[in-house]
Amino acid sequence: MSNTNRSTEPLFQTFTNKKIKLPNRTVMAPMTRGFSPEGIPGDDVAAYYRRRAENGVGLIVTEGTGINHPASVSGASIPVFYGEDSLNGWANVVDQVHKAGGKIVPQLWHVGMTREKGDLPNPEALPVGPSGLNLDGEKVTESMTEEEVVKLVEAYAQGAADAKRLGFDGIEIHGAHGYLIDQFFWEKTNQRKDRYGGDIVGRTQFAVEVIEACRREVGPDFPIIFRFSQWKMNEFKAKLAETPDELERFLQPLVEAGVDIFHCSTRRFWEPEFEGSDLNLAGWTKKLTGKPVISVGSVGLDGEFTSFSGADTTSLDGLIKKLEEEEFDLVAIGRSLLMDPEWVKKVDDGRADDLLPFNKEALQRLY
Repeated sequence: MSNTNRSTEPLFQTFTNKKIKLPNRTVMAPMTRGFSPEGIPGDDVAAYYRRRAENGVGLIVTEGTGINHPASVSGASIPVFYGEDSLNGWANVVDQVHKAGGKIVPQLWHVGMTREKGDLPNPEALPVGPSGLNLDGEKVTESMTEEEVVKLVEAYAQGAADAKRLGFDGIEIHGAHGYLIDQFFWEKTNQRKDRYGGDIVGRTQFAVEVIEACRREVGPDFPIIFRFSQWKMNEFKAKLAETPDELERFLQPLVEAGVDIFHCSTRRFWEPEFEGSDLNLAGWTKKLTGKPVISVGSVGLDGEFTSFSGADTTSLDGLIKKLEEEEFDLVAIGRSLLMDPEWVKKVDDGRADDLLPFNKEALQRLY
C-alpha cells in the first residue's frame, strides 16, 4: 500500500443537514450481490449490512432492489422491494443495521432495457424502456405507452412509501449506468417525441415525475438521494452533458423535483469531469446546484471496478485533499468495503497497513 500521509480527520467529521445527520463522511456504495433467493433478503444479507454498521460506516446504501414491476430486475437472486416476504426481509435488515447504530437507505432500481428477453425471475416479462432500444441502440421491444410510464412512476412511489414505513433513513433512486431512468436521460436510448423525450431537459421528465411522486409519499423531511452517471455499462466514455452549462440544465429539474443529495457515479473519483477544471462530477454538481453530493469511484484501490479483476490498496491522500477543499461532502466506498467490512474502522484507527486488497473472489461470498 502507498502511504497515506494526510490526516484522515476530514473523513470522520460529522455530516449534518436538515434531513439527515451522519457520524462521518463514509457511505457504503450500492453493489449488487445476488444473495437473495426469490428476491428475499435473508438473515445472511442482514448480517452482511450489519457488519458494516458495526464498523463505523456512516451511511449504507443497499444494493439495487427492484421496484414493483415484473421486469425490474434480471436474476432470480436479485432482491426486490415489494411483496410481503421481501419487505419483511428488508425490515430485518433495517432492524439489524439500526441495532448496530448505523443508518441505511434502499436503492430503488429498475434495469430497463439491460434485461434480456427470458431473464428470471419472470421470463415471460419483456424488458421495457423509453423507446424499446437497448444500450447499443438496437430495437428490442416497443416503446412504452404513456400509461405504462405512469405505472412505473407509481411503482417507484410505492417503494418510497414502503421504505419509510419499514423505518429506513431515506431512499436512493438509481438513475445511473444505463438502467431505466438513465435510458430516459440518454439520447441514444430515448427517441420519444412526447413529453418524456426531446432535449436534455425534456429527457429528465420521467425522473422528475419519479422524484415528485416519491416526495409526495414520504413527505418533506425524508431524504431522497439521486444517483446518476455520465458513463454507461456498455460505453464508459458516454456523456449526458458535454459542458458545465449542459450539466446545469440537466440537474436543475431534478433539484426542483425534490432531490436532497446527489450521488455522482464515476469510475475514478480523481478524474476531472470537464476540461479547464480539476473538479470531478460530484464537485461540479455541488457547484452548480448547491446540494450535498456523494463522490465515488475506485476509492482506496488502484484498479477500477469495471475491470472485474483484483486491485491493490492505495493512498487516500488525493481523496482527503478533495474533502478538505470541500469539493464533495460524502465518499462512497465500494469494493474496499465489499472485501473488508472493517475498512472504515481501520482507517479511523490509523491502521491503513491492515486494509485488504480487493480479490474478485469477494463477489462470490458475503464477507
